[in-house]
Amino acid sequence: MVDMNKRLANENGLAKVIAEIIEPVIEDAGYQLVRVRIIGDEDGLTVQIMAENLTDGTLGVDDCAKISRAISPVLEVEDPIANEYRLEVSSPGMSRPLVRPIDFERNAGMEAKVELANMIDGRKRFRGKLEGFDVEENEIRIFVEVEGFGEPQLIGLDFNNIEEARLVITDALLNAGKKAQKARAKNNTKDDNAKDGETND
Repeated sequence: MVDMNKRLANENGLAKVIAEIIEPVIEDAGYQLVRVRIIGDEDGLTVQIMAENLTDGTLGVDDCAKISRAISPVLEVEDPIANEYRLEVSSPGMSRPLVRPIDFERNAGMEAKVELANMIDGRKRFRGKLEGFDVEENEIRIFVEVEGFGEPQLIGLDFNNIEEARLVITDALLNAGKKAQKARAKNNTKDDNAKDGETND
């Protein structure tokens, strides 16, 4: 059975070492790791940690601070980085990387770019509308342009062969983001009202 929440870890070198150290810490804090990237050189390294909330894929400023406080002591103890570095924690953003099977399922109907590790039919790069995730075949389902066909064709791409995948910013994605933001604001208002009611009691 496919674990829909298992992350496709494509980090290498130092980024891979850091990801292996911090991923369980981030999960214990109630979040999940999306990606680790190392930018710069020995004169100035920046460790970029991309993470998200388990429930809706968002990450606020307070969440970033919470994650930073959780992983900083662990990195100091494990000491995988020889030089001084700057730690950055951020949300995936609109054009987010797709790193888990559930990401492809949740974003069905949205446009995505996919790059494969190994070429199939002479191609490594695909762009098209996501159909979802096929659990039985462990494949993402995506409509792409295929030579010889007038309309995009639905194909399956092996999840384990994905080098990188991310959403493409489109009107549909922007509209979905606005709806989600309104829903979160509405829920926050309900929570605040509930707290006020408890205080008055």
